[in-house]
Amino acid sequence: MAERENRRSREDAAPEFADRLVAINRVSKTVKGGKRFGFAALVVVGDQKGRVGFGKGKAKEVPEAIRKATEQAKRSMVRVALRDGRTLHHDIEGRHGAGRVVMRSAPEGTGIIAGGPMRAVFEMLGVKDVVSKSLGSQNPYNMIRATIDGLTKESSPRSVAQRRGKKVADILRREDAPAEAEA
Repeated sequence: MAERENRRSREDAAPEFADRLVAINRVSKTVKGGKRFGFAALVVVGDQKGRVGFGKGKAKEVPEAIRKATEQAKRSMVRVALRDGRTLHHDIEGRHGAGRVVMRSAPEGTGIIAGGPMRAVFEMLGVKDVVSKSLGSQNPYNMIRATIDGLTKESSPRSVAQRRGKKVADILRREDAPAEAEA
């Protein structure tokens, strides 16, 4: 019994997530007597240390829709490897439907150069320097899905080395090798 209580206290002490409301939309359902209005919310949640997720919720009241979206976002979190804890390891392209986003790593001090929904994802992820562009769909749902799709495709030198059965130093050295051959 005490073990279960300890587990609960550890879960409560788990790192608190930051959340960002990206979009709120009034939706209506036409019924016999007229229209019933509700609200749809789109929320991005992250720990600002490499984990991010998004969720959407619908309810009759705005706070309830936001709560539902936040709960769904916490359940759908993904981990993304960051270089030096501030930027991406390499350039990425993400797609979802007609939405396409291009994300590029950037030198220190660049900041987050991104539009609305993408900016929310990067801030909740903990990225400090990135240059990105949204092409195609401007729908916030599709932009966030495309961004998450691209971020899940990113691979760190550690994961590449592990997959190939090599050392991280061997993987990073190969990037420098062509420059030495030319000199």
